[in-house]
Amino acid sequence: MSGEAPPAKEDIPISTVDSPSAVLELIYQLKIKDVMVGAVVTAKKTDTMRHIQALMRENYITGVPIVEEDRRLAGIVSMDDIVTALDKGFIERPAEERMTRNVIVLEDDMPLSFAISYLNKYRYGRFPVVNKNKELMGIITSKDVIGTLLVEMNREVLRLEKINQSGMTGPSANSEMEFTTVRYDFEIAGRASTGIKKALKARNVDPKIIRRVAIASYELEINQVVHSNGGLIQCSIQPDKVTIIAADTGPGIADVNQALQEGFSTANEWVRSLGFGAGMGLANTKRVSDEFTIHSALGSGTRVRSTVFLNSPTIKEET
Repeated sequence: MSGEAPPAKEDIPISTVDSPSAVLELIYQLKIKDVMVGAVVTAKKTDTMRHIQALMRENYITGVPIVEEDRRLAGIVSMDDIVTALDKGFIERPAEERMTRNVIVLEDDMPLSFAISYLNKYRYGRFPVVNKNKELMGIITSKDVIGTLLVEMNREVLRLEKINQSGMTGPSANSEMEFTTVRYDFEIAGRASTGIKKALKARNVDPKIIRRVAIASYELEINQVVHSNGGLIQCSIQPDKVTIIAADTGPGIADVNQALQEGFSTANEWVRSLGFGAGMGLANTKRVSDEFTIHSALGSGTRVRSTVFLNSPTIKEET
């Protein structure tokens, strides 16, 4: 997609960092496959640029993915490529000669936050969506993102109204929650954080406190998915505090002090290409916690305990 001229458009008015907590919850809970359009107009490498021009005109689109016989993405032809082909006399040539091969793509099981970041960063009108086998699964645009978020926000408003009508206010009795994680299973990553946030919202906990707990639970959950062989995220919600315990069966940490340094990471290149493994997980968790402990041994896994007090007199720095 690098050959496509970025269209003149405004950024999506959503931040993946400082948007309201309800919006942040949605953009990390929803996956790209929940938002993308699955019925994609495609073309073959042997189709001519003129044929692709006709597809664009008939379907009111400005980009056509070029796919192999096995649905693997080979490239993309944009309106800019068509204009160039017309101008230079290549309109009758096959797409494989003129298409853009270096295509920026998203994976279908990535959180929606990645699509928002990509759309705002690269300012392209659309991004192809592929699965782990690099097969084309759909297309996602800013219109798809905004439309889905509006629908989901409406559902969230209705849910909160039902909670208020039921009279569920203030801290309730102790609540225990447990979630499992699986190595490299990013599809379910974020489930613990989402569940914990919903439980705290139902108790009308201060949104700033909820955000701190959400950061800790999400970072610990992603750490297990990226660095361990899988594990458990346990959450205890008490009248005065929330305690999260993350215990995994991973290889353990050789140097805990080094692992707590911002930017230190042992994630591989594939994980980094998905946007994870930046080396901020443990540092972020410690920063938002009122109490933080970590124990790790090579070959025996890692256990992290994070506590946030619900009536904390000061709000710790958020990331």
